[in-house]
Amino acid sequence: MATVTLKGNEIHTVGNLPANGSAAPEFKLTLTDLSTRSLSEYEGRKLVLNIFPSIDTGTCAASVRQFNKEAAELENTIVLCISKDLPFAQTRFCGAEGIENVVMLSDYKDGNFGKAYQVEFTDGPLQGLLSRSVVVINEKGNVVYSEQVAETVEEPNYKAALEALMDA
Repeated sequence: MATVTLKGNEIHTVGNLPANGSAAPEFKLTLTDLSTRSLSEYEGRKLVLNIFPSIDTGTCAASVRQFNKEAAELENTIVLCISKDLPFAQTRFCGAEGIENVVMLSDYKDGNFGKAYQVEFTDGPLQGLLSRSVVVINEKGNVVYSEQVAETVEEPNYKAALEALMDA
């Protein structure tokens, strides 16, 4: 179990992020068109998993905007923005914001992503949602960087995640 905070109050996740060097756990998530996408479908590409509680919060929206901006300049890299938001909410947000360079994915159907990546909150007001985290995966499917943001209302370390891509 990992401990993070939400406005200074401790909350917990089911475990810890996958270790650097380990194989990234497989997942099946839902795209905004309601089709299913799995990790294996991105084989041979670098991935940034931008994981967050809900697109309808300021910090989560900011992370999607920032990664959308950065993703436009990345080679052989796809940014996956993952939450338990319904695909309809993700589509609405992207349309209103002009977000076109990231892939929005939802873990709403079965929550298996949150369990596999150990980021599902087990208590507190965000129980059942996903902890703000970033996981970078290289072309071979191995985790090369991970960060679980210690204070949920803060943004991730974009610079460190992007630097990990260069070394991947």
